[in-house]
Amino acid sequence: MALLRAATPSDFGPVLENGRVVLRTPQMSDYPAWAELRGSSREFLVPWEPRWAPDELSRSAFRRRIRHYLRDMREDMGYALFVYDAQSDALVGGLTLCNVRRGVTQSCTLGYWVGVKFAKQGYMTAAVRAIVPFVFDSLELHRLEAACLPTNTASMRLLERVGFKREGLARRYLRINGEWRDHVLYALLETDPCG
Repeated sequence: MALLRAATPSDFGPVLENGRVVLRTPQMSDYPAWAELRGSSREFLVPWEPRWAPDELSRSAFRRRIRHYLRDMREDMGYALFVYDAQSDALVGGLTLCNVRRGVTQSCTLGYWVGVKFAKQGYMTAAVRAIVPFVFDSLELHRLEAACLPTNTASMRLLERVGFKREGLARRYLRINGEWRDHVLYALLETDPCG
């Protein structure tokens, strides 16, 4: 079960903990660890992500990213969180809740990435499990959506392990590494059991 603790003046947003991982909003002080992890994981991440910009790992690009994250959080449009190993405090990846929709929809979209040296070790499963109570209890949303490439079996297994249900295929859904690619759509409802 995730614990949501109150933000302190040094925190910019929620801090979620579940014993295995700690999730918190990225800050400029995270830049060196983020740049190192993303840089060393580039070959691993590129097949699953939008095309990287030429300055993707620069300090100025990271600063723009932080401003975007903070604006989205202030406007209740999205929430970006970095994922840390609870024991070592090492940055292992990131998770985003984007496209927060209120009104009759009450949903958002989940995205995530993990550094290559931390892949297939249960970190992202723990992180997704930690974010579910935040989505349904704190944000009071009804539906959490996710999409992954049909070839990304690790991501599909992760989502199913947590309790997401496969809902279909979206043709040419997202532009990944410069190409419009089909995606398998998943969702978890607030009434679904979470694994």
